[in-house]
Amino acid sequence: MTFIEMLRAAERQNDSMLCVGLDPDPARFPGALKGDASKIYDFCAAIVEATADLVIAWKPQIAYFAAHRAEAQLEQLVAHMRKVSPGVPVILDAKRGDIGSTAEQYAVEAFERYDADAVTLSPFMGFDSIEPYLKYPGKGAFLLCRTSNPGGDDLQAQRLAGVAGEPLLYEHIARQAQGPWNRNGQLGLVVGATYPAEIERVRAVAPTVPLLIPGVGAQGGDAVATVKAGWRPDAPIVVNSSRAVLYASQGADYAAAARRVAQQTREQLQAART
Repeated sequence: MTFIEMLRAAERQNDSMLCVGLDPDPARFPGALKGDASKIYDFCAAIVEATADLVIAWKPQIAYFAAHRAEAQLEQLVAHMRKVSPGVPVILDAKRGDIGSTAEQYAVEAFERYDADAVTLSPFMGFDSIEPYLKYPGKGAFLLCRTSNPGGDDLQAQRLAGVAGEPLLYEHIARQAQGPWNRNGQLGLVVGATYPAEIERVRAVAPTVPLLIPGVGAQGGDAVATVKAGWRPDAPIVVNSSRAVLYASQGADYAAAARRVAQQTREQLQAART
């Protein structure tokens, strides 16, 4: 299946829009795992096993693995995901943004080394920085569009003089992802849950592409407002929660606690849809 087909199938199978982000910080690990970077796989694998039937996608953040020399553990973790939840897609959160042969190597890293189904990208350098990833049939790419951080206003909320209608930069990115850049239906957009009005605007400009929406949970994004603004029957949304799920408990019950929080969040999202 293509990445988009996998998303839709996982949404139906698990009745979910929830993505669990895997941002393993050994300093925040529970109990005997605390501070031990060699246990990154063990910690994340337990979270995956506890929440496998609740999610539409997984989103490992590469920096949390690379910073601790745990790239091999990430490879092992993705292989484990394939066994535990074979129908659930893996989105590698890498936010790459380069061109030419460098972009080609980043694509190899994402899709061949880590076996991801999709990757997050920065579109700042234009279509040249995205095209190498689209050469992988069936793989997906989420472009940073309207991010959840306050500093996103510095560039994303600026108007583009000389472009028809003088759209805001994030609106222009959304139009490109909906239109000329989306040659094989492989693109999606990253839009932060902290800006539901902007989610609604992006959805109006890009009505059919999937949206990856971080910011629910620890960042304070409103789950109900997020779903109402972004979800459409023919355009899935992938609502990410990381820290609120991963660090739901500092005790030996951390995996069970992660499941409870994930289940509660999934139910909130599903209720908002109806």
